[in-house]
Amino acid sequence: MFDLQLDRVIDWIVGNGYSSVAVQLPEGLMPRAVEISDRISSAGVSVLIIGDPCYGACDIRKDNADALIHFGHSRIPSLDDGGNVLYIEARYDSGIDNIGGLADELPDKVGIIATVQYVGLIPKVREFLESSGKKTFVSKGDERIAYPGQVLGCNCSSAELISDEVDGFVFIGEGDFHPLAAALGVRKDLWIFDPVTKETRRIDGIRDRILRRRFAAIQSASDAASFLVVICSKSGQRRDSEASAAAERIRAAGRKAHTVVMDEITPERLSRYKVDAYVNTACPRIALDDSVRYGRPMLTVPELDIVLGLRSWDNYIFDAIRP
Repeated sequence: MFDLQLDRVIDWIVGNGYSSVAVQLPEGLMPRAVEISDRISSAGVSVLIIGDPCYGACDIRKDNADALIHFGHSRIPSLDDGGNVLYIEARYDSGIDNIGGLADELPDKVGIIATVQYVGLIPKVREFLESSGKKTFVSKGDERIAYPGQVLGCNCSSAELISDEVDGFVFIGEGDFHPLAAALGVRKDLWIFDPVTKETRRIDGIRDRILRRRFAAIQSASDAASFLVVICSKSGQRRDSEASAAAERIRAAGRKAHTVVMDEITPERLSRYKVDAYVNTACPRIALDDSVRYGRPMLTVPELDIVLGLRSWDNYIFDAIRP
Protein backbone atom coordinates (compact mmCIF):
# COMPACT_ATOMS: atom_id res chain seq x y z
CA MET A 1 0.00 0.00 0.00
CA PHE A 2 2.86 2.37 0.86
CA ASP A 3 5.83 2.11 -1.49
CA LEU A 4 9.10 1.69 0.44
CA GLN A 5 11.22 1.44 -2.75
CA LEU A 6 13.69 -1.01 -1.23
CA ASP A 7 15.22 -1.86 -4.62
CA ARG A 8 15.94 1.85 -5.10
CA VAL A 9 17.41 2.02 -1.59
CA ILE A 10 19.84 -0.81 -2.30
CA ASP A 11 20.82 0.61 -5.69
CA TRP A 12 21.55 3.99 -4.06
CA ILE A 13 23.65 2.46 -1.30
CA VAL A 14 25.65 0.22 -3.62
CA GLY A 15 26.02 2.94 -6.27
CA ASN A 16 27.52 5.32 -3.72
CA GLY A 17 29.77 2.68 -2.17
CA TYR A 18 28.37 2.99 1.36
CA SER A 19 29.30 0.17 3.73
CA SER A 20 27.05 1.27 6.61
CA VAL A 21 23.71 3.04 6.75
CA ALA A 22 21.37 4.23 9.45
CA VAL A 23 17.64 3.67 8.99
CA GLN A 24 15.19 6.15 10.44
CA LEU A 25 11.46 5.39 10.55
CA PRO A 26 8.30 7.08 11.81
CA GLU A 27 6.32 5.24 14.46
CA GLY A 28 3.89 3.76 11.94
CA LEU A 29 6.69 2.01 10.04
CA MET A 30 8.64 0.76 13.07
CA PRO A 31 6.99 -2.69 12.88
CA ARG A 32 8.71 -3.12 9.50
CA ALA A 33 12.15 -2.07 10.76
CA VAL A 34 13.55 -5.61 10.98
CA GLU A 35 12.18 -6.51 7.55
CA ILE A 36 13.78 -3.39 6.06
CA SER A 37 17.06 -4.07 7.83
CA ASP A 38 17.12 -7.66 6.55
CA ARG A 39 16.52 -6.54 3.00
CA ILE A 40 19.21 -3.84 3.02
CA SER A 41 21.80 -5.95 4.84
CA SER A 42 21.35 -8.67 2.20
CA ALA A 43 23.36 -6.37 -0.07
CA GLY A 44 26.35 -6.66 2.27
CA VAL A 45 25.68 -3.42 4.10
CA SER A 46 25.82 -2.83 7.86
CA VAL A 47 22.46 -1.45 9.03
CA LEU A 48 21.76 0.55 12.19
CA ILE A 49 18.10 1.10 13.08
CA ILE A 50 17.49 4.42 14.85
CA GLY A 51 15.14 3.32 17.62
CA ASP A 52 14.12 6.71 18.96
CA PRO A 53 10.88 8.36 17.80
CA CYS A 54 11.14 10.23 14.50
CA TYR A 55 8.62 12.99 13.80
CA GLY A 56 9.83 14.25 10.46
CA ALA A 57 12.75 15.40 8.36
CA CYS A 58 13.31 18.00 11.09
CA ASP A 59 14.88 15.16 13.07
CA ILE A 60 17.76 13.80 10.97
CA ARG A 61 20.19 11.38 12.72
CA LYS A 62 23.04 9.48 11.08
CA ASP A 63 24.83 8.11 14.19
CA ASN A 64 28.23 7.82 12.49
CA ALA A 65 26.93 5.68 9.62
CA ASP A 66 28.11 6.45 6.08
CA ALA A 67 24.59 7.50 5.06
CA LEU A 68 20.99 7.70 6.23
CA ILE A 69 17.82 6.20 4.77
CA HIS A 70 14.98 8.34 6.09
CA PHE A 71 11.55 6.78 5.59
CA GLY A 72 8.13 8.39 5.66
CA HIS A 73 8.97 12.07 5.10
CA SER A 74 10.21 14.36 2.37
CA ARG A 75 13.26 16.56 2.51
CA ILE A 76 12.77 20.04 3.98
CA PRO A 77 14.34 22.20 1.27
CA SER A 78 15.33 25.04 3.59
CA LEU A 79 17.30 22.71 5.92
CA ASP A 80 20.86 21.53 5.39
CA ASP A 81 20.86 17.79 6.04
CA GLY A 82 24.56 17.46 5.34
CA GLY A 83 24.01 15.32 2.25
CA ASN A 84 24.23 11.51 2.04
CA VAL A 85 20.54 11.19 2.97
CA LEU A 86 17.99 9.29 0.88
CA TYR A 87 14.36 10.21 1.57
CA ILE A 88 11.86 7.45 0.93
CA GLU A 89 8.49 9.15 1.17
CA ALA A 90 6.41 5.96 1.35
CA ARG A 91 3.87 7.23 -1.16
CA TYR A 92 0.38 5.72 -1.12
CA ASP A 93 -0.10 3.83 -4.37
CA SER A 94 -3.85 3.18 -4.48
CA GLY A 95 -6.86 5.09 -5.76
CA ILE A 96 -9.44 7.53 -4.40
CA ASP A 97 -12.48 5.30 -3.97
CA ASN A 98 -15.51 6.53 -2.00
CA ILE A 99 -14.84 10.23 -2.52
CA GLY A 100 -18.03 10.66 -4.55
CA GLY A 101 -20.25 12.11 -1.84
CA LEU A 102 -17.67 14.65 -0.70
CA ALA A 103 -18.19 17.03 -3.61
CA ASP A 104 -21.78 17.71 -2.57
CA GLU A 105 -20.61 19.02 0.82
CA LEU A 106 -17.88 21.34 -0.46
CA PRO A 107 -18.09 25.04 -1.33
CA ASP A 108 -17.50 26.15 -4.91
CA LYS A 109 -13.86 27.20 -4.37
CA VAL A 110 -11.71 24.58 -2.69
CA GLY A 111 -8.05 24.36 -1.73
CA ILE A 112 -6.42 20.93 -1.75
CA ILE A 113 -3.67 19.93 0.69
CA ALA A 114 -2.06 16.63 1.73
CA THR A 115 0.76 15.01 3.63
CA VAL A 116 3.66 13.77 1.53
CA GLN A 117 2.36 10.18 1.37
CA TYR A 118 -0.70 11.45 -0.48
CA VAL A 119 0.47 14.43 -2.56
CA GLY A 120 0.48 12.09 -5.57
CA LEU A 121 -3.32 11.86 -5.22
CA ILE A 122 -3.84 15.63 -5.47
CA PRO A 123 -4.19 15.61 -9.30
CA LYS A 124 -6.80 12.82 -9.09
CA VAL A 125 -8.80 14.59 -6.39
CA ARG A 126 -8.51 17.87 -8.25
CA GLU A 127 -9.76 16.29 -11.49
CA PHE A 128 -12.70 14.69 -9.70
CA LEU A 129 -13.74 17.90 -7.94
CA GLU A 130 -13.45 20.01 -11.07
CA SER A 131 -15.55 17.48 -12.99
CA SER A 132 -18.13 18.04 -10.22
CA GLY A 133 -18.17 21.79 -10.88
CA LYS A 134 -15.74 22.95 -8.21
CA LYS A 135 -12.89 25.39 -8.73
CA THR A 136 -9.75 24.03 -7.09
CA PHE A 137 -6.54 25.66 -5.89
CA VAL A 138 -3.14 24.20 -4.98
CA SER A 139 -0.16 26.23 -3.72
CA LYS A 140 3.55 25.45 -3.50
CA GLY A 141 4.00 26.80 0.02
CA ASP A 142 7.20 28.34 1.38
CA GLU A 143 10.80 27.05 1.35
CA ARG A 144 10.06 24.49 4.06
CA ILE A 145 7.66 22.67 1.73
CA ALA A 146 8.87 20.22 -0.93
CA TYR A 147 5.73 19.75 -3.06
CA PRO A 148 2.69 21.78 -4.14
CA GLY A 149 -0.17 21.21 -1.73
CA GLN A 150 2.01 19.53 0.89
CA VAL A 151 1.52 20.45 4.55
CA LEU A 152 3.69 19.62 7.54
CA GLY A 153 2.57 19.42 11.14
CA CYS A 154 4.56 22.61 11.76
CA ASN A 155 3.91 24.47 8.49
CA CYS A 156 0.68 24.95 6.56
CA SER A 157 1.90 27.66 4.17
CA SER A 158 0.48 25.70 1.22
CA ALA A 159 -2.94 26.44 2.70
CA GLU A 160 -2.16 29.94 3.97
CA LEU A 161 -1.04 31.22 0.57
CA ILE A 162 -4.42 30.45 -1.06
CA SER A 163 -6.67 31.02 1.94
CA ASP A 164 -8.08 34.28 0.54
CA GLU A 165 -8.99 32.56 -2.74
CA VAL A 166 -10.97 29.64 -1.34
CA ASP A 167 -13.99 29.01 0.86
CA GLY A 168 -12.71 25.74 2.31
CA PHE A 169 -10.10 22.99 2.07
CA VAL A 170 -9.89 19.28 1.42
CA PHE A 171 -7.09 17.51 3.26
CA ILE A 172 -5.93 14.15 1.87
CA GLY A 173 -4.39 11.99 4.55
CA GLU A 174 -4.73 10.23 7.88
CA GLY A 175 -5.15 11.43 11.43
CA ASP A 176 -5.99 14.82 12.87
CA PHE A 177 -2.75 16.66 13.53
CA HIS A 178 -1.90 17.82 10.01
CA PRO A 179 -5.43 18.92 9.07
CA LEU A 180 -5.84 20.48 12.49
CA ALA A 181 -2.67 22.52 11.96
CA ALA A 182 -4.05 23.73 8.64
CA ALA A 183 -7.48 24.50 10.09
CA LEU A 184 -5.94 26.51 12.94
CA GLY A 185 -3.63 28.27 10.50
CA VAL A 186 -6.27 29.43 8.04
CA ARG A 187 -9.55 29.40 10.02
CA LYS A 188 -11.49 27.99 7.06
CA ASP A 189 -13.81 24.99 6.86
CA LEU A 190 -11.82 21.83 6.24
CA TRP A 191 -12.88 18.36 5.12
CA ILE A 192 -10.69 15.27 5.52
CA PHE A 193 -10.53 12.51 2.92
CA ASP A 194 -8.68 9.46 4.26
CA PRO A 195 -7.68 7.26 1.29
CA VAL A 196 -6.92 4.28 3.57
CA THR A 197 -10.20 4.09 5.51
CA LYS A 198 -12.17 5.78 2.66
CA GLU A 199 -13.65 8.06 5.34
CA THR A 200 -14.67 11.66 4.72
CA ARG A 201 -15.32 13.99 7.64
CA ARG A 202 -14.99 17.54 8.86
CA ILE A 203 -12.40 18.84 11.32
CA ASP A 204 -14.61 21.51 12.93
CA GLY A 205 -15.48 19.66 16.13
CA ILE A 206 -11.89 18.67 16.83
CA ARG A 207 -10.62 22.16 16.02
CA ASP A 208 -13.12 23.78 18.38
CA ARG A 209 -12.23 21.33 21.16
CA ILE A 210 -8.52 22.04 20.75
CA LEU A 211 -9.16 25.79 20.76
CA ARG A 212 -11.07 25.44 24.04
CA ARG A 213 -8.09 23.59 25.51
CA ARG A 214 -5.72 26.27 24.26
CA PHE A 215 -7.87 28.98 25.80
CA ALA A 216 -7.84 27.09 29.10
CA ALA A 217 -4.03 26.80 29.00
CA ILE A 218 -3.70 30.51 28.33
CA GLN A 219 -6.06 31.35 31.18
CA SER A 220 -4.16 29.02 33.54
CA ALA A 221 -0.89 30.76 32.69
CA SER A 222 -2.25 34.28 33.00
CA ASP A 223 -0.92 34.72 36.55
CA ALA A 224 2.28 32.72 36.07
CA ALA A 225 5.28 34.41 37.66
CA SER A 226 7.93 32.15 36.12
CA PHE A 227 8.26 30.46 32.74
CA LEU A 228 10.53 27.79 31.27
CA VAL A 229 11.23 28.48 27.60
CA VAL A 230 11.94 25.15 25.92
CA ILE A 231 14.31 24.76 22.96
CA CYS A 232 14.51 21.51 21.01
CA SER A 233 17.96 20.42 19.87
CA LYS A 234 16.59 18.67 16.75
CA SER A 235 18.01 20.60 13.80
CA GLY A 236 14.71 21.31 12.09
CA GLN A 237 12.91 22.35 15.25
CA ARG A 238 15.59 24.43 16.94
CA ARG A 239 14.50 28.07 17.19
CA ASP A 240 17.01 29.82 19.41
CA SER A 241 16.10 33.32 18.26
CA GLU A 242 12.39 32.79 18.98
CA ALA A 243 13.26 31.39 22.39
CA SER A 244 15.54 34.31 23.21
CA ALA A 245 12.93 36.84 22.09
CA ALA A 246 10.23 35.07 24.11
CA ALA A 247 12.39 35.16 27.25
CA GLU A 248 13.03 38.87 26.73
CA ARG A 249 9.30 39.57 26.44
CA ILE A 250 8.62 37.61 29.62
CA ARG A 251 11.25 39.58 31.55
CA ALA A 252 10.02 42.87 30.10
CA ALA A 253 6.60 42.01 31.55
CA GLY A 254 8.18 41.72 35.03
CA ARG A 255 8.15 37.92 35.16
CA LYS A 256 10.95 35.37 35.39
CA ALA A 257 12.19 33.42 32.37
CA HIS A 258 14.50 30.41 32.26
CA THR A 259 15.62 28.57 29.14
CA VAL A 260 16.31 24.86 28.67
CA VAL A 261 17.42 22.84 25.64
CA MET A 262 16.60 19.15 25.23
CA ASP A 263 16.21 16.58 22.49
CA GLU A 264 13.02 14.84 23.62
CA ILE A 265 10.45 17.10 25.24
CA THR A 266 8.12 15.13 27.49
CA PRO A 267 5.89 15.90 30.49
CA GLU A 268 8.09 13.70 32.67
CA ARG A 269 11.30 15.52 31.76
CA LEU A 270 9.76 18.97 32.23
CA SER A 271 8.14 18.15 35.57
CA ARG A 272 11.48 18.46 37.40
CA TYR A 273 11.66 22.23 36.73
CA LYS A 274 9.95 24.39 39.35
CA VAL A 275 8.22 27.00 37.20
CA ASP A 276 4.61 28.06 36.72
CA ALA A 277 4.33 27.51 32.95
CA TYR A 278 6.22 26.28 29.90
CA VAL A 279 6.73 27.92 26.51
CA ASN A 280 7.39 25.50 23.67
CA THR A 281 9.47 26.76 20.74
CA ALA A 282 9.79 23.31 19.09
CA CYS A 283 7.18 21.47 17.03
CA PRO A 284 3.73 22.87 17.89
CA ARG A 285 2.27 19.40 18.28
CA ILE A 286 4.15 19.12 21.59
CA ALA A 287 1.75 21.68 23.02
CA LEU A 288 -1.33 20.72 21.00
CA ASP A 289 -1.23 16.92 21.20
CA ASP A 290 -0.17 16.37 24.80
CA SER A 291 -1.47 19.43 26.63
CA VAL A 292 -3.51 17.44 29.15
CA ARG A 293 -0.42 15.45 30.17
CA TYR A 294 1.54 18.45 31.42
CA GLY A 295 1.26 19.38 35.08
CA ARG A 296 1.61 23.06 34.20
CA PRO A 297 0.32 25.11 31.26
CA MET A 298 2.26 24.44 28.05
CA LEU A 299 2.09 27.42 25.68
CA THR A 300 3.11 28.06 22.11
CA VAL A 301 4.95 31.31 21.33
CA PRO A 302 1.85 33.19 20.05
CA GLU A 303 -0.07 31.97 23.11
CA LEU A 304 2.61 33.43 25.37
CA ASP A 305 1.96 36.79 23.75
CA ILE A 306 -1.72 36.49 24.64
CA VAL A 307 -0.76 35.77 28.26
CA LEU A 308 1.50 38.83 28.26
CA GLY A 309 -1.18 41.05 26.75
CA LEU A 310 0.72 41.54 23.48
CA ARG A 311 -1.86 39.74 21.35
CA SER A 312 -5.62 39.27 21.73
CA TRP A 313 -7.39 35.91 21.77
CA ASP A 314 -9.38 37.08 18.72
CA ASN A 315 -6.03 37.25 16.90
CA TYR A 316 -5.04 33.68 17.81
CA ILE A 317 -2.61 32.15 15.32
CA PHE A 318 -1.01 28.76 14.80
CA ASP A 319 2.68 28.62 15.76
CA ALA A 320 4.19 27.63 12.43
CA ILE A 321 7.90 26.95 11.99
CA ARG A 322 9.15 29.08 9.10
CA PRO A 323 12.20 28.61 6.82
